[in-house]
Amino acid sequence: MTYVVTEDCVKCKFTDCVQTCIADCFYEGENMLVIDPVQCIDCSACVNECRAGAILPDTDPKAQQWLEINKKYAAIWPNISEKKTPPADAEQWVGVEDKFVKHFSENPAEQGVNNS
Repeated sequence: MTYVVTEDCVKCKFTDCVQTCIADCFYEGENMLVIDPVQCIDCSACVNECRAGAILPDTDPKAQQWLEINKKYAAIWPNISEKKTPPADAEQWVGVEDKFVKHFSENPAEQGVNNS
């Protein structure tokens, strides 16, 4: 089992989860985080830290489609291991539906920028 980040992270991109990850398996896109499923050690420390409720075990039926997305982008986005300030409007995006289809960006996060 591994954990995956789902569309609930899009446009929220809180990074509280990152600081609890002892395996440094989070990767940062322009407006979403992903978990490298190979690096994830299944500790679940990140799950309760996610303010958007975006992290699920890959055994959850709602998580199945996200396993490949996490794997794909973990291979090309930069690793993130420290908490950053979330986007100014992050709270407004919590619970919004269809964020992946309407707002997802394939672009990696800008390196050295605290507010992504």
